[in-house]
Amino acid sequence: MSSPYRVAVLVGSLRKASFNRKLALALAQLAPAELKLEIVEIGQLPFYNEDEAAEPPAPWVEFRNAIKAADAVLFVSPEYNRSIPGALKNALDVGSRPYGHNAFDGKPSAVITLSPGALGGFGAHHHLRQVLACLNAPLLPSPEVYLGGANEMFKDDGSLAKPETEAFLRKVMTAFAAWVQKLKG
Repeated sequence: MSSPYRVAVLVGSLRKASFNRKLALALAQLAPAELKLEIVEIGQLPFYNEDEAAEPPAPWVEFRNAIKAADAVLFVSPEYNRSIPGALKNALDVGSRPYGHNAFDGKPSAVITLSPGALGGFGAHHHLRQVLACLNAPLLPSPEVYLGGANEMFKDDGSLAKPETEAFLRKVMTAFAAWVQKLKG
């Protein structure tokens, strides 16, 4: 096998012990050998302001370079007020602006939302898909993944509590690996 595809993982929650961070770490363990998942932090990014485009802050440059170096991007996010968390939206703006310098352009992508509620972040999921379509980030068409019951998803050590959830997420990661391979060749 050649080198695995590098996948930048953007976690929409900034809490260190967030359910979504736990999920991102679990996905890195469940991913097939063809994928290497690495969390790219977004909490340090100053708010996007196009006035700073000519001399971007160092965190913007580092973030953009991390996205450009990745073969694909995986978004793991909660839902805030039926939409995308502000930090994640800012990361999308930093990575895609100014016009003509979109680090997400052509990157195979997938979205997984997780929340304590029964809807599993449905609103955030679809808002994020809408933004990514605008950014020309080809999205894994299926399965769409909305996970509810976040407060019961993990054991104390951070591993997944239910074997059926683990099996489902393995299938999701296998589908994502096939999607990345299809688009990256």
